[in-house]
Amino acid sequence: MSAGETQFIMVGDGARQRRIACLSSPAAEPGGAGVLWLIGLKSDMRSTKACALADWTHARGLGFTRFDYSGHGESGGSFEDATLSDWLLEAEEVFTHLTTGPQIIAGSSTGGHVALLLIRRLLRERPAEASRVKGLVLIAPAWDLTEELMWKKFPEEARRAVMETGRWVRPSAYDAGGYAITKRFIEDGRLHLFAEHPAGERFNPGRPIAVLQGAQDKDVPIEHALRLRDVLDGDWLEFTIVADGEHRLSRPEDLDKLYALIERQISAGPGLPG
Repeated sequence: MSAGETQFIMVGDGARQRRIACLSSPAAEPGGAGVLWLIGLKSDMRSTKACALADWTHARGLGFTRFDYSGHGESGGSFEDATLSDWLLEAEEVFTHLTTGPQIIAGSSTGGHVALLLIRRLLRERPAEASRVKGLVLIAPAWDLTEELMWKKFPEEARRAVMETGRWVRPSAYDAGGYAITKRFIEDGRLHLFAEHPAGERFNPGRPIAVLQGAQDKDVPIEHALRLRDVLDGDWLEFTIVADGEHRLSRPEDLDKLYALIERQISAGPGLPG
């Protein structure tokens, strides 16, 4: 199948079943390494960073897989009906069905959160699949998105609207009409938190995590990204701070930094933890 040809997989059961749009190209060599890209909130798999990564991985003979969450891009489902649980399941299904060989999981913003959730789930439930994940590369990771970056920062009137009417339309610099945050979305997010862990039970990802973070990011502030040091166990984190960088980090110089971080993890080879 051509790397530019959309394919679809069905995810979920019954009324929650949805059609997920994917683009996937294999590595040039059988069993070669690849990158799984996880999009940000309200983005899609044909964004600037995703397309740039597609070109970069192809030129290096790497596999590359990307998809749209339900309620995004070419995938089915409604954004307002979706939850983090849905997007996590979709990421798991895409990873297990469309990727082969060693993989680097890369994600931007919400995609960084989903990447962390995915490796945690695979380690707990599918260790053989987890062993294929050699590292994570996260751009402005919006970990604990629903609680730390939404609920705790919402004004009181927004919280009241969510609790009393079930939804609040959040203004967005990227969407003139804003987008609805639902009570169901917030409550589901509380099933997937990293910060609220019992004492001594911080999550250990067991492989390198490289974070690319803009110091001028207003959507995922640098202070939030750096708090990952207090949330994750083990000495796995490496931060690359872009002093003049904002949230998207899609400039050519930002993309070069992203490529370098992925290249470093791939070059580390099979000696990385399984």
